[in-house]
Amino acid sequence: MAAIDLNCDLGEEIDPWAPGEPGLDSHLLTIVTSANVACGAHAGDERIMSEVCREASARGVAVGAHVSYVDRAGFGRTFVDVPADTLREQVAVQIATLRRAAATVGAEVRYVKPHGALYNAIVRHEEHALAVVEAVEPTGLPVVGLPASAVLRIAREHGLRAVTEAFADRGYRADGTLVPRSQSGALVTDGDEVADRVLRIALDGRVRAVDGTDVAIDAESVCVHSDTPGAAALAAAVRARLESAGVDVRPFAAV
Repeated sequence: MAAIDLNCDLGEEIDPWAPGEPGLDSHLLTIVTSANVACGAHAGDERIMSEVCREASARGVAVGAHVSYVDRAGFGRTFVDVPADTLREQVAVQIATLRRAAATVGAEVRYVKPHGALYNAIVRHEEHALAVVEAVEPTGLPVVGLPASAVLRIAREHGLRAVTEAFADRGYRADGTLVPRSQSGALVTDGDEVADRVLRIALDGRVRAVDGTDVAIDAESVCVHSDTPGAAALAAAVRARLESAGVDVRPFAAV
């Protein structure tokens, strides 16, 4: 049976969030299998981290550290030319902060996934990719990233599990990288289209790029962004389509 993880970025809301309230995070936690929790650098704080971790753990959703450049003003979506040793320390602090918050509610951090500009930079930026891996290495946690990225190659070289990821709601270029958010085709928001492309990724290992070419993609996990318009409906459509086709939707990291 084919299997894939469905992940989403959570804990990014500006206003305080609490489980049980009719909020987007709470809804998404009934659908996804892994939660990438903001660690304070681009969004979130320790109280929000703890609450998201509490509900994720209760629902059997794996918790991951969603680390970023320190850039709350830009929501972590601007490249920061920070020295590698500084970035390494910043990422290590973010992971430690989430682990501390998770521990207060009996949850455990299971993986690390970079966010936004950092995620895209370390596809090719060797120094920043190495800095991220060196920050993660003492924890032994898996690293989630784009297939064929520098960060996943370096993670493997350092003995860490490298988890390949695809995106349900983002456009792809022919080289397998994501269309920048500033360009046309960056977002995919039609529910049927999103569900169909994720099913194809899961079963055939291919996705259609914005120029019409097919791109081979090997993904253990697929992401729906919580700030994409209609995110909850998109995630629900993806999960329903996968399960109706017999795909096992489950966390890649043991819960």
